[in-house]
Amino acid sequence: MVELKTDSSIDAMHEAGQVVANALTAVREAADVGVSLRELDEVARDVLREAGATSPFLGYRPSFAPTPFPAVICASVNDAIVHGIPTGYRLRDGDLLSVDCGARLNGWTGDSALSFVVGTPRPEDLRLIETAERALAAGIEAAVVGNRIGDIAHAIGTVCRAAGYGIPDGFGGHGIGRHMHEDPSVPNEGRPGRGMPLRPGMALAIEPMLIAGGTDGYHAAPDGWTLRTNDGTRAAHAEHTIAITDSGPRILTARRA
Repeated sequence: MVELKTDSSIDAMHEAGQVVANALTAVREAADVGVSLRELDEVARDVLREAGATSPFLGYRPSFAPTPFPAVICASVNDAIVHGIPTGYRLRDGDLLSVDCGARLNGWTGDSALSFVVGTPRPEDLRLIETAERALAAGIEAAVVGNRIGDIAHAIGTVCRAAGYGIPDGFGGHGIGRHMHEDPSVPNEGRPGRGMPLRPGMALAIEPMLIAGGTDGYHAAPDGWTLRTNDGTRAAHAEHTIAITDSGPRILTARRA
């Protein structure tokens, strides 16, 4: 069942989304060679705490997970696609880091992710990240009243495949609101004109995930959470929470320039 949000509810989700945006900005600023993933998680915890927000990630345990998630960010390095657990691993020059973060504030939730290179970037990594961001932008552009979920999926998949990248099968975006994961699911590849019609008041987390090697295969790491590429190539992840309105998509987790 899809809950259509009121204008005031969307405003409240924007407040939660801005906590997420601030946390991701702080993590990106703190990320440097020699900094541990666990230290970055502490940075995000501080932002949530100061805002009076809680984490929908911390303690989350879906059916596939062997243990509750132990952190407030997912920190996925290099060939890790998503769901990386922040550990004592210290970032190295050239690492590609994807950070996913959520916040719950006054009963509403925001969810967003970004990818970036720590230290000296490789051109192929910058291209991968730029394509993930373009795919996200294309998905958001398609999130308008009168379109369908398949139009978002098709827009994302077209950008990814045209660039020669793989798309992890079975993973994509989702509805969001009072809970982090709500209906409907938002695939990262699909046929236009298919799926649920988009209506004002729908709130979605749109999140393309790209595999540099062009294959779609992945596997779960021994921790039961981290998903890694089968071919060992790097991955990138980009995500925003958006609301569908009569005047177009509203990005609720937009980060300040």
